Amino acid sequence: MVQRMSRMMLKTLRDDPADAETTSHKLLVRAGYVRRTSAGIWTWLPLGKKVLENVSRVVREEMDAIGGQEVLLPALLPKEPYEATGRWEEYGDLLFRLKDRKGADYLLGPTHEEIFTLTVKDQCTSYKDLPVILYQIQTKYRDEARPRSGVLRGREFQMKDSYSFDADDEGLAESYRLHREAYTRIFERLGLDYRIVSAVSGAMGGSASEEFLAPAGAGEDTFVDCPACDYAANTEAVTAVVEPPAPAEHPAVEVLDTPDTPTIETLAEFLDVPASATLKNLLVKVDGEITAVGVPGDREVDLGKLGEHLAPAEVELVTAEDFAGRPDLVRGYVGPQDLAGKSFRYLADPRVAPGTSWITGANQDGKHARNVVCGRDFEVDQYLDVVVVEPGDPCPKCGTGLEIGRAIEIGHIFQLGRKYADAFQLDVLGREGKPVRVTMGSYGIGVSRAVAALAEQTADDKGLCWPAGIAPADVHVVAAGKAKQTELALEVSDKLHAAGVRVLVDDRAGVSPGVKFTDAELLGVPTILVAGRRAGEGVVELKDRRTGEREELPVDEALARLTS
Repeated sequence: MVQRMSRMMLKTLRDDPADAETTSHKLLVRAGYVRRTSAGIWTWLPLGKKVLENVSRVVREEMDAIGGQEVLLPALLPKEPYEATGRWEEYGDLLFRLKDRKGADYLLGPTHEEIFTLTVKDQCTSYKDLPVILYQIQTKYRDEARPRSGVLRGREFQMKDSYSFDADDEGLAESYRLHREAYTRIFERLGLDYRIVSAVSGAMGGSASEEFLAPAGAGEDTFVDCPACDYAANTEAVTAVVEPPAPAEHPAVEVLDTPDTPTIETLAEFLDVPASATLKNLLVKVDGEITAVGVPGDREVDLGKLGEHLAPAEVELVTAEDFAGRPDLVRGYVGPQDLAGKSFRYLADPRVAPGTSWITGANQDGKHARNVVCGRDFEVDQYLDVVVVEPGDPCPKCGTGLEIGRAIEIGHIFQLGRKYADAFQLDVLGREGKPVRVTMGSYGIGVSRAVAALAEQTADDKGLCWPAGIAPADVHVVAAGKAKQTELALEVSDKLHAAGVRVLVDDRAGVSPGVKFTDAELLGVPTILVAGRRAGEGVVELKDRRTGEREELPVDEALARLTS
């Protein structure tokens, strides 16, 4: 069926939504692809649904090609499986929780590792049943505190999640490889510019973890890219390159009067030293316990990175109330000497290496200490890469200065291992006749996010500009307005449709040519065919939406080109 705009529920807008900040949010709303139902909740209108389904189709085809079997699990899930893995509590406020009429607890699924594991436990009993790859494309639910950027960060979203189940680690590595290659094909077919970067597993658990990121200014992820080698990583996964300090004899600790210097900036100015010579000690609470994080004074602690390293523990900043009744903790003048390992657990960035000397708090109001040496005057309980990565930091692989960019996370793959299999005792009978614990992989693609990422990467100042195959149509036929032009537009549309071309035709009566042309560019179909002033001569205009190139052709020649 030819899609006729005269019969379609489609309303375009000339102005950006007042609350829209990102390109995808503005254009998907203006072009009538989506409409806001509530904060973080979106209705996909007819054209938007077609784009969403086109992305899903590509994902399905490539998942089927690696032997994936599609299932559909419930979105409404019982509490007990998530209690068994600890994620009922770990997810905290992100979970939508509800009770049924009998008072039993349920949640709306944010992700489905538990339920997939139980499904396989029910169905697979022998190594002969493995390997198996199961996947679904389904709505997920997360109660985001600040949903924003349109469909990029919503409280419900479309996601493809797949899970591999293998009898051994070699099988898991192969399943991981199959997914990694399938993802590259998916994103290439979608027309996305993407990077594969090293990532941290966080609360998901497991070992190997990689993200697929679509570079875009609207992205909420930051990643590093080495211009000299193939290293790329999420900033949370970057490993610091630290040169060991040269052996040196350090003077004894010297306590200095430094009144009114509670910040690194005021201290550095007062002592006339670079901030890099000072040691910043940030106090946080890890599951309620005060913990200190030491970093060079010229660097900032990346709280997201710290949280990922310590997951599933909850990390939050201390407050003024936390200092009450703690005379050992002098706000603004905390140092690790005499307190690390006693008053608090001490974590530090690798730059705070044994043998390095620092100026830091003296644990006395208005005083700092000089020549405080790591390994001599204090010990570090655990080293973690927790500083905010900056442009020019050395590449962990080759040492070249790193570049930093923003991106949208469109995919994530994990080698989960046996975390969930252990929780549910997922065993199969092995080749030797003994039970074998199954090992798992988890692989996600943000389907609705991919739509937004495409909009971010391909749009121009006129509107959306979809890649071929993903757009809601292959050709947008525009009837300039007169009866002869509309007649030709409909005739051309029918012929294209009969040849298997997906057609959207603007046959609206009473709408000016200027509005129709503006809408055609806003909607972003790859090819625009105009039945205009030369329609009576059997001549139409073809326009490439991406390049803007135009060409007038006889109808038959235009049809031949579009159906070849």
